[in-house]
Amino acid sequence: MWYGWGWGGMFFMLLIMVLFLALVIAAIVALFRYFGGTHPTHRPGPPPPPGEPGAGGRRAEDLLAERFARGEIDEEEYRRRLALLREHR
Repeated sequence: MWYGWGWGGMFFMLLIMVLFLALVIAAIVALFRYFGGTHPTHRPGPPPPPGEPGAGGRRAEDLLAERFARGEIDEEEYRRRLALLREHR
């Protein structure tokens, strides 16, 4: 079957076999990650209710408080932005 190719045929078959095995291994790893729950979008449990810690609005207030604590914004700016966040809640 590969008689006319010589050593080139052997290397070609080896290359194809390695690529095929790499593809099979990558598919198996992807399936384990997807069904195993280790993909980055997996978040167990229901989302927190609005206003509770971990909710989107609360997180924005926490970030604002951290910026104020680090001195990135002054007190006036902090209070103005906090009032704006709470107004649009």
